[in-house]
Amino acid sequence: MPVFDNIPALLVVLPLIASAIVSLLPSARVAWILTFVVTLLCLFMAFELVDIVSNTSSFSYAFGGWEPPWGIVFVVDGANVYLVLLVAFISVVSTFYAYTILAAEIAVEDLPKAYSVWLLAIASLFGLSMTGDAFNLFVFLEISALSSITLIALGAGQDRRALLAAYNYLIIGAIGATFYVIGVGYLYAATGTLNLTDIVDRLNELGTNQAAITGLAFMLAGIMVKAGVFPVHIWLPAAYSFAPSAVSSLLAAVATKVAIYYFARLLFGIFADITLLVEFFLLYILMPVSIIGIFFGTIAAIYQTDLKRLFALSSIAQIGYITLAFSLNSNSGISAGFIHIINHALIKGSIFMAIGIFAFCIGKRATMTSMQGVGRQMPITFAGFVVAGLALVGMPLTAGFISKLYLFKALFETNNGILVAIIAFSSVLSVLYLWKIFEVMWLKEPTKPLKIEKEPIMAYLPVWMMVAVIVVFGVYSNDIVMSGIGAANALIGAN
Repeated sequence: MPVFDNIPALLVVLPLIASAIVSLLPSARVAWILTFVVTLLCLFMAFELVDIVSNTSSFSYAFGGWEPPWGIVFVVDGANVYLVLLVAFISVVSTFYAYTILAAEIAVEDLPKAYSVWLLAIASLFGLSMTGDAFNLFVFLEISALSSITLIALGAGQDRRALLAAYNYLIIGAIGATFYVIGVGYLYAATGTLNLTDIVDRLNELGTNQAAITGLAFMLAGIMVKAGVFPVHIWLPAAYSFAPSAVSSLLAAVATKVAIYYFARLLFGIFADITLLVEFFLLYILMPVSIIGIFFGTIAAIYQTDLKRLFALSSIAQIGYITLAFSLNSNSGISAGFIHIINHALIKGSIFMAIGIFAFCIGKRATMTSMQGVGRQMPITFAGFVVAGLALVGMPLTAGFISKLYLFKALFETNNGILVAIIAFSSVLSVLYLWKIFEVMWLKEPTKPLKIEKEPIMAYLPVWMMVAVIVVFGVYSNDIVMSGIGAANALIGAN
């Protein structure tokens, strides 16, 4: 059907158009229904895109019929097709979850505008995932940043610190964007093009070029800020902690993952021929900061008492696992990184959703004190939270175990066996903060009688939808493994 030929464009255009319509609606319920329908349509199109790429290996969409390098193009291949599907799936589940939780955290009259910005963020994430143009990616980065900042600031109704978190994200994100666009300028000066595929061809002709190398350095620095990679992660903990729970679930699950994908695309798909520089960066910069980030995030989480901030800090460690896998500069390492991108998105999204339900039911922030005894009174949500938490540390029969297994495999294959012990130790440390939470929620008595009448089914169903996928990927892991292998092959080939 002709409409299927336009799926890449529709994935961005449909949420953008819906965003404008939703902002004008007077009814919060109608706004949510339209938002949910649009995300469902995007999920359907994402599945169709997976089917197309499975038959053709890659799919290129030139806007207006202007072929690259003259026009703007979206490219979908093995490296990003499952990322597009992930964004679509998380968008549907998070929107379903938002019906109950977001409505409880912000004023009813603000909900249509909130859903409008929500759709804007989703559209930008699709654009970031598919764009084949270096400057167009900057445009989508800015749309994503501005919509995310607005969504984070909506948390001010519950906690005024959300305004400061949004401001910090604005300033630090602007610095990252500035670095990136400076890099694009250097790259354009060296190659005379902004199309990523054309850039590769021009770099092959130029060989080692100082302007291109400078451009790479600036672009990587900017993307690392957006991805929340240690040590330029400082915007992330507060942003995830004080945003509305539905917003935290969406951003923690996919926002940084899309940036990490492009980070990998730059290193292995665009600048791979600048071999010495890339190898130096991976071995002497990315690998050490990844290991430090893993331990920093894990240890900081152990001493944290606020649950949202705790798991925001833990995200720094999980991002460290992904970048450590990439730093191995091997097919197996890139595969392991992409496997964990998907698995961690599912795990962290479900965890933030569960925390949002806990806070909603007790009427206050979820902390070690306020959560005492909550698990026994909210067994359905607590059970989903436990499964997701166990997946985070790599428990067998969960998707997290598959991530750790393939990371260990990649480490052994690249003769980095000593790092296996280091990563295993970091996993043991993460058990400490998880056990602390489980103990407080199940074994301790509440300081005051809890008045929890009923767990909201419209909120805990999305948690269990995510948890079900986590368990399925832990037991039947072939699809998730093949997605990682396909991403690696698309970036560096099958060797």
